[in-house]
Amino acid sequence: MKLLNYTTRYFAIILFVLLSIWAVIFYYAMLDEIYDSMDDGLENQKMLVIRRAVENISIEEKNDFGDGYYTLKKIKSEHANNIKDHYRDTLMYMHNEEDFEPVRLLESVFKHNNEYYKIKVITSMVEEDDLIEDLLYSLLWLYLGLIISIIFLNNIVLNKIWNPFYKLITELKNFNIEKDENIKVQQTSIEEFNLLNKQIQVLLQKSRDSFIGQKQFIENASHELQTPLAISINKLELYIENYDLSESELVQIAQVLNNLERLTRFNKSLLLLSKIENRQFLYVQEVSIISIIQEVVEDFSDFAAHKQMECIITSEENIVFKMNRDLAVILFTNLIKNAIVYGENGSLINIEIEKQEIRISNLSTQEALKKEKLFTRFYKISSKNSNGLGLAISKAIADEYDLELEYYFDERHIFKVVFPKS
Repeated sequence: MKLLNYTTRYFAIILFVLLSIWAVIFYYAMLDEIYDSMDDGLENQKMLVIRRAVENISIEEKNDFGDGYYTLKKIKSEHANNIKDHYRDTLMYMHNEEDFEPVRLLESVFKHNNEYYKIKVITSMVEEDDLIEDLLYSLLWLYLGLIISIIFLNNIVLNKIWNPFYKLITELKNFNIEKDENIKVQQTSIEEFNLLNKQIQVLLQKSRDSFIGQKQFIENASHELQTPLAISINKLELYIENYDLSESELVQIAQVLNNLERLTRFNKSLLLLSKIENRQFLYVQEVSIISIIQEVVEDFSDFAAHKQMECIITSEENIVFKMNRDLAVILFTNLIKNAIVYGENGSLINIEIEKQEIRISNLSTQEALKKEKLFTRFYKISSKNSNGLGLAISKAIADEYDLELEYYFDERHIFKVVFPKS
């Protein structure tokens, strides 16, 4: 959810709560004002009726409201003492509405010529249900108007204010640490945005310097290691050729050579893994996956034949994917080599290609492998000659191109590579 929509949602909720509270307070305040106004009007009408009655020589009684807004009735003095001005709401039949409607009524007593009279004065009042309905609709339109105004302000005014922030986000999305390019920031009069731009530029510069230093260190370390390793291997091989050594001495030197070669492979694998994680394989192209698999299978044909194994490729359709071709070769080389090395002698290796999915399976005497450790560095499936980086490299390549690399066991060890839909 965008920031503007996020704030609009909270504005809408807060406004709804505030308007609801305000509506209740306003409703009762308005009723109080209406009643106060009606009571003043009834008091004035009472005084006018009494004045007219007193001005006449004899007061005529009026027992119902049929032809007016008041009634006048003579009462005994003992009853008069118990009656004070009293306001109340009641219902009265209205001929024009043909229904009972609410009215406000005032009862009072006055004395004239030593006689007491009870007077009732009425006035029409607003129906509360109509008042509530009108108030509800008014608040609804007010609420909608405020929300529309807030949305308008967000999309016009606030969007303009936040424009430098969104441009900075776009620059960060397109930023590539491998390229020697700086992000372009928009100057603004808002102090917080300028501070954010400055700090991000400083942070990116530190990250770029760290990346370049790490990259140079890896390259230099690999180069410095490769040279003495190669020299050591060459000198040991020359030593074997030039001197007449006993069998035990040859065995010991062969072990040293084997360890040096393993160290060489280990160094190359670590360097490759670091390059993948640092995204140094920038060149990409449309790659035919089935062609790469066929190429890898052909390269391992002698090794498979030595173990009396055969690789069977079944394909429904070819997969063409945009990635670095060298990394694609490394990915499937590691998986197919792994299937041959750890597969059972004389068994078949099945390579199935279906739409966006490739499955490589083999038989083995080993039980199901631990999924949680399988793709971690230096995890070895067995004690065979391995540096434990092959599957970690395959996983790094898969992650680089958003491929899903999974393992599961179903009577056979199965590695599955799922390509994203284009």
